[in-house]
Amino acid sequence: MLFVRRLAVAILIAVASIAPAAAGPLLLLDRSNLQVLYAEDAGQPWHPASLTKLMTAYVAFEEIAKGTISLDTPVRISKKAVNLAPSKSGLPVDSHLTMKDALYLLIVKSANDVALAIAETIGGSEESFVAMMNNAASRMGLTGTNFVNSHGLHHPAQITTARDVAIIALYIEQSFPQYMPMFSTGVVKLNGKVHESNNGLLEGFAGANGMKTGYVCASGLNIVATADRGGRKLLAVVLGGSSSRERNEKAAELFLDGIAGRKTPTGQTVLTLANNPGAAPTDMRPLICGKDAATYVKAQEAAYPMGLKGQPSYLNDVVAVQEYSAVDMGRIRTGIAMPRPRPPHVPTFSAPSPLDSASIDDVLRPGLPAGGITIALPRPRPADL
Repeated sequence: MLFVRRLAVAILIAVASIAPAAAGPLLLLDRSNLQVLYAEDAGQPWHPASLTKLMTAYVAFEEIAKGTISLDTPVRISKKAVNLAPSKSGLPVDSHLTMKDALYLLIVKSANDVALAIAETIGGSEESFVAMMNNAASRMGLTGTNFVNSHGLHHPAQITTARDVAIIALYIEQSFPQYMPMFSTGVVKLNGKVHESNNGLLEGFAGANGMKTGYVCASGLNIVATADRGGRKLLAVVLGGSSSRERNEKAAELFLDGIAGRKTPTGQTVLTLANNPGAAPTDMRPLICGKDAATYVKAQEAAYPMGLKGQPSYLNDVVAVQEYSAVDMGRIRTGIAMPRPRPPHVPTFSAPSPLDSASIDDVLRPGLPAGGITIALPRPRPADL
């Protein structure tokens, strides 16, 4: 047994020497004052993957506030939306959801088809909606961010930074706190299916209350997470994880360091952090999905074993997961000509004068008092002879 353990350690060391462990951008903020508690490559351009949907949601929240749409606005799943790659809702073409239900599926399930459907509903086309996303990014001062689509499926020109996605999350919470329960929800039920969030902190870290995960090969595994615990309101960003385990454990570790005071204010706020827009975005595809991906993941596990079987974890709490039930509204027929209105009714006979104090029983049961008048019962019919 000792030999086996030594051999395993030797293999991990060899793997680590072949593929040195890489660290993606990390960021820890105090949400109450925007102070940066820790930052590592927070301005490095990165592919956002489904962190894109934070901005998709923000634009929808703005339009609801402006009154151009409402939470009850029907959202149609188009053929273009259905043809997107997963993750998806599983709804067929021409299905409809309310905007509220669509937002829950967007945030919790990270459904790409729903993201596009929201974009088409609000913007008329995805292109118009993306222009709205980039306009919001400009107003927020996101100098390292550019959007090409509403869902986050990979595009070389779709980029952001840890700093910028943190600011989007802060804008959502500060401008639209009424929607924060969407981000703390761990399960959405639809048509008998259970759609679970990939944010492991929601079920394993007490105080976690949001917000969004994302993954494509070129980005690795990303997360923007929030937690309220120990009198602290914190936000963590982890980009480029090699696994959901690594991503979630690192976010939890950042939170614990902030709560315990091991991470202290750096003298900067998230707004004064600098982006590096001239740098090329990091491409994680060769390490995450390339032929050497298994070797790379083993190296990452050796360098950061937290949460692996037999290893300690930062996600030891048992948290009740919040659930939400969405409704498939099915197809909604549009463009159908309504029948011409009926002409107004003209009575043939004048209406009878109402009986004072008469009830329905008074009218239907002769012989009972009606308006103080006694109505005689009819005489009995003569007997047959």
